[in-house]
Amino acid sequence: MGTVTTSDGTTIFYKDWGPRDGRPIVFHHGWPLSADDWDAQMLFFLGQGYRVIAHDRRGHGRSDQTADGHEMDTYAADVAALTEALDLRDAVHIGHSTGGGEVARYVARAEQGRVGRAVLVSAVPPVMVKSDSNPGGTPIDVFDGFRSSLAANRSQFYIEVASGPFYGFNRPGAKVSQGLIDNWWRQGMTGAANAHYECIKAFSETDFTEDLKQIDVPVLVMHGTDDQVVPYDDAAPLSVKLLKNGTLKSYEGYPHGMLSVHPDVLNGDILEWLTS
Repeated sequence: MGTVTTSDGTTIFYKDWGPRDGRPIVFHHGWPLSADDWDAQMLFFLGQGYRVIAHDRRGHGRSDQTADGHEMDTYAADVAALTEALDLRDAVHIGHSTGGGEVARYVARAEQGRVGRAVLVSAVPPVMVKSDSNPGGTPIDVFDGFRSSLAANRSQFYIEVASGPFYGFNRPGAKVSQGLIDNWWRQGMTGAANAHYECIKAFSETDFTEDLKQIDVPVLVMHGTDDQVVPYDDAAPLSVKLLKNGTLKSYEGYPHGMLSVHPDVLNGDILEWLTS
């Protein structure tokens, strides 16, 4: 574990496990979580000989709770500071949900040679919010509701998200894991309320269309068809159409948090794609 200080003086916490000569995989977490959400993936790929790295986004987890910078340009700049400090080359960047947007913005702007491949899992690109140019998107009222619920009672809101739509635990016959719910709540409450509030705008309203068009490296796009947070039809298929070298892998009936509910399936599929 370590920290890196960005150009504006923000301290970013990160984990860095495995051989320094192993191929690096950088994991980008979703809202409002932390690097801890990647435990199942970091342990798996560590066992496969990779160097695994995950950071807490500013305002999340153990990173500094800043007053500003809670938008995608700054998030991507923070990632650039981390990759430069660790001098990562030919890295694989894997992002879940909001982290997928962070990956798209960073990879599109990364220095030549720093990124080898990318994976977007249940990711927010191209753009979530409904508009004239994105008629299939989620209405802004939904995100306004997120903000209102967070401001009114963040702790209760996080319990409801984790025990309901995030993992699909609100579906009939779902196998509910209290441990996942508690860990989601724990990670969320470790971060800053202001950062989480502002991040709702970042993940819902940022348009990643031009970022996706600029990415040259191979990208695997993975998404569950029963994603209640980032609806499938307005995300993964549209992203793949914009990518120069994108591969779509869909998971029938899987929820937004499928990396935690079905880690064996997702980890195996990512490894197979990386080694193909």
